[in-house]
This record gives sequence, C-alpha cells and structure tokens, in this order.
Amino acid sequence: MPTPETEPVMLETSGPIATLRLKRPDRRNALTPAMLATLQSLAEQLRLMPDIRAVLLVADGPDFSVGADLAEIRAPVPLVEARQAAAQGARTLRALLEIPQPTIAVLQGIATGGGACLATACDHRIAAPDARLGYGEVRIGIPLMWHALGPLVALVGPSRAKRLVLSGALFPAATLERWGLVDEVCDDPLARAFTLAQDYAALPPVAVQMARHSITTLAHALSAAILHADTDQFLLASRTQDAREALAAFREKRPGRFSGD
Repeated sequence: MPTPETEPVMLETSGPIATLRLKRPDRRNALTPAMLATLQSLAEQLRLMPDIRAVLLVADGPDFSVGADLAEIRAPVPLVEARQAAAQGARTLRALLEIPQPTIAVLQGIATGGGACLATACDHRIAAPDARLGYGEVRIGIPLMWHALGPLVALVGPSRAKRLVLSGALFPAATLERWGLVDEVCDDPLARAFTLAQDYAALPPVAVQMARHSITTLAHALSAAILHADTDQFLLASRTQDAREALAAFREKRPGRFSGD
C-alpha cells in the first residue's frame, strides 16, 4: 500500500501556499491514469481551502514530466472503455484550470505531452534554463488531446501552436519565453515561483480570484468550441496502422514507416 512518502502525487501546504507535487522521478514523472485521477481530486480539494491563496505545481527529479507512461498502453480495448480513459486527462486539466487561486508551474528538464498540458493549464510557468517543452503526440500517431489545444493557442497563438503540436519537437525555455509560453527563465525557478506565490498571497484574495477567473474564462473561450473533438480524434487516430507503427518505432528506437492507413 502506498504511504505518503511513496504516493506519486501529493498536496502540501506552507501557510497560504499549496504545492501539488509529482513524485515519480524514477519514471521521469510519467503520468498514469491513477496519477491523473489523484491530481484531479487534489485540485478539486483546493476549491474548498479558502486559506490557500496561491498554488505551485512542481515535480521531483530532473524532469517535470515526460507525459503519458507508454508502459501503461495496452492492446486495443472496447471503444467505450477507451473513450472513458482518454477523457481522464481532460478532467484533470479542467480541474487545474478551475482552481480558484493563482497557479504557477515550475519547470525543469523535459515537459512533454501530458506534462506540457499540465503546465499550460496553470496561470504561469517559471522555467530553469535547461527546461524544454513540447507535444510529442504526433510522433506516436495521435493528435493532441485532453482539451489542451485551447489553452495553448491562447498563450502562443495559432502559428506557434502549430509549430509546437505539428512538429512533435521539444523547444528550449529561452525560445518559449520569447513566444509567451514561459513567463520567466531563471536559475532557481522554485524560489522565484514561491516569491510570486507570496506576492499573490499578500493581496485581497476575493479580488485576485475574481480577476483570475475572468481572464481565464476569456482566454480559454476557444476550448469550448472543440470540447469533445480531440478525444474522438484520438480514438480514430489511435486505431490506424500508422499509430501502431509509430508506437512500435518509438519503442524500438527506429524511424517509422508510415503509409497513411
């Protein structure tokens, strides 16, 4: 049975500041469905914690998160079951977006796929110089999902969102700071994020949270237009021959051979 020391996701508090912590460094904080469900639950708990004035999202180890744990991917399952599983990420992102307090992601190493989605669901991203972020889904034959496209486009605009999503590449923090995806790059991003959280915590919480809600609602209005499309696109794409070949090529560390089928 997991103990508080071995739980892969934890909620910690220090006065008015809460920290959501990914604690699976041995797997580079690869995300499992159980981790996403736990993160969703903890994010929802924060709505009922009025003494918390700001929230950090951090990860143990050299990488923020390499995204979905591909070891968890099984043989094709019934469509209804697959759709329910695919929707968990969207529920988790929605829970992060709906945290009323300002949220700050602290990035180091790699943040890709689902890891990048978690970061862009926060209000701010403070990154170490070595941080790299991207969306590698296309490289294993599936589209970006979890309803993460709306927040990304709101941050960087359509053209740069296409660069990030269609290439499947990792981009350095300095580039992403110029693009507006990363707020700041600094040598001690955790300390800088904590200082920013303290600044928010010192302000009138009702005014801060109401203003945050209005800005978030306006910026993410695009998400409502594609609310369910990405899950259905994933289900279609994941059943193609190209998706099977992409996953095999990824695991075998070789170039893929794609037919369009």
